[in-house]
Amino acid sequence: MVLLGMLFISERVQSLALPMTIEMSKKSRALQEAGHDIISLSLGEPDFDTPDFAKAAGIEGIEKNFSHYMPVPGYADLRKAICTKFQRDNGLTYSPNEIIVSTGAKQTIANLMMALVNPGDEVIIPAPYWVSYADLAEFVGGVVVSPKAGLEQQFKITPAQLEAAISPKTKVLIFSSPNNPSGAMYSGEELEGLAAVLRKHPQIWVISDEIYEYIHYDVQHVSMASLPGMWERTATVNGLSKGFAMTGWRLGYMGAPAVLADACEKIQSQITSGTSSIAQRAAIAAVLAGPEPVEYMREAFTKRRSILMEGLKDADRLGVQAPEGAFYLFVDASAYLSESHPTALDLCMALLEGGVAAVPGEAFGLDGYIRFSYAAAEEDLRKAAERIVRTLKGLNSAS
Repeated sequence: MVLLGMLFISERVQSLALPMTIEMSKKSRALQEAGHDIISLSLGEPDFDTPDFAKAAGIEGIEKNFSHYMPVPGYADLRKAICTKFQRDNGLTYSPNEIIVSTGAKQTIANLMMALVNPGDEVIIPAPYWVSYADLAEFVGGVVVSPKAGLEQQFKITPAQLEAAISPKTKVLIFSSPNNPSGAMYSGEELEGLAAVLRKHPQIWVISDEIYEYIHYDVQHVSMASLPGMWERTATVNGLSKGFAMTGWRLGYMGAPAVLADACEKIQSQITSGTSSIAQRAAIAAVLAGPEPVEYMREAFTKRRSILMEGLKDADRLGVQAPEGAFYLFVDASAYLSESHPTALDLCMALLEGGVAAVPGEAFGLDGYIRFSYAAAEEDLRKAAERIVRTLKGLNSAS
């Protein structure tokens, strides 16, 4: 019966895996429901509630009966507000017709992959990368090329690596800064180094995922599209989930040249149409407010970063770099690999038994690493660090 059922499912779906972040969250949730004490550091979700001013705007939208079909690319006043945000925060000039609002930044990226990638086209995805980039590229027939940058490179590829990854078949470069999972951020100078390579290859589009833009510590955020010659070939992706703790509202957006925005609108019109009307009303308040009203979140993440890093110091064989943005530690755990635990996934399963859920680096394109989210309460982070150290030391002594 199972075999018969699979015959009706397309090969593209059968080849598509669930993101490892979701898989680990499911495992930890099942253990919690069974009565086990599990601290989950696996999901990339702020543990704050949506700010009151955004909630009030959503409530006002309900009261004013924004409950009918909306334009596919988003309400005109929201797209105008996003243009204001891009100019204010990023120095980027867009017209409302160059803005597409989607049901989360993930849909934005899916739209872009479908709009840009033909079967056989190559998509450069520097590792470590967010879990869905590669799956979405392959889902539309793309071939993933993944230059790797580990802890020794601060998780950032060099211009030479980018040049080496490019071929006549290259169509797209996609990356995030601040990066998920590492928290690494490309400086303006580092982005210019990559842009200098890209200017020699005019066939390549760039998808710049800037969803963690407001969560940074030691480096100022710079948009790739702000560099000379890059606006015309870059889609700048952002959304409300991380900076405004609005994960459940499901609203992402992009700014891109009109030819690409039009293509994404066409795709979206066939798949979901416009995103939630109420979420769009809340989004207007959020993007116009900017980062100042949510500065308390960044301050809290700064403190939590220090707590988790300090707590992991006793696991002295972990390679740890202070992230410059986002809310993750991406640690090199390769020194703890052994015959009994040969992969980071094995280490994560041991950590789960020890009471902490995390995500192995294989999900992000780098074996031997583990991602811990510190979007959690301070006391939970202290307890989690103790459990991580105890588990890893136990593995070390057993081997």
